[in-house]
Amino acid sequence: SAQIKALEEEFGVPLFDRLGKKVVLTEAGESLMQYAEKMLAIEEETRAGVSACQEPKGTISLRIPESVGTCLLPEAFREFHRSYPNISLDISNCAFHTLKQEFKTGITDLAFLISDSVTAAELVVEARGFLWIVAVCAPEHRAAGKATFDLGDFAGETILLSKQDCSYKMGFDRELTEQDVRPAARMEMTSVGTIKQCIIQGVGIAILPEISIRDERAAGRVHVLPWEDGGREQAILMLWHKDKWIFPALRAFMDAARSSVQRLTASS
Repeated sequence: SAQIKALEEEFGVPLFDRLGKKVVLTEAGESLMQYAEKMLAIEEETRAGVSACQEPKGTISLRIPESVGTCLLPEAFREFHRSYPNISLDISNCAFHTLKQEFKTGITDLAFLISDSVTAAELVVEARGFLWIVAVCAPEHRAAGKATFDLGDFAGETILLSKQDCSYKMGFDRELTEQDVRPAARMEMTSVGTIKQCIIQGVGIAILPEISIRDERAAGRVHVLPWEDGGREQAILMLWHKDKWIFPALRAFMDAARSSVQRLTASS
């Protein structure tokens, strides 16, 4: 208790909420824990790199959009784990607005984005493939009967969007604003899987990477709207800080990810 109190006084913010007999981390406490875990991981990485130990340990922190992680990277995870069974992967959803700071502080080692471009002098940005972003609804939805579908047809509709599947949502929002298209309602969710289930139930129209609904489309459970030649093409970007030390385990994961993404997007 004394150590916790001293720590909170040093940072000038509460790190724990005392809820009766329970103690939980505050938002500041969660942030501090991320830094502490990364510092421990860096220590392990340093020992492994300097001593060239035969069984490296540590943690690689990744930011990956759910669609990319689910559809394109499982093969990379498998290959990496075979080579580095003692290296942990700390994987979080994409957080576009905080990436630069996370790279700068070292919380995040490597990130993937679904975006048309990213400009930042301090980052290395590598395009690894391309995805189509499509509008999708239930086969019974009224929009499914349209011969053509354009941005104006979103007016008066319920739109489902991913909060954390990256910056293609930002571009779509910008287009709606520029053309003064006003949906009836928006539903933003952290899970692509939840969005798909809502679509199947006829809740509204979603904007999603085509690869993430491929199985449902083949089974006839969802309908991709004929929207501007099939959708919008977006790049799959792999990013890291230009001054980042690419230690052997991280390089191995990057190579596995490059191979997996290139193969699966090329066959799309």
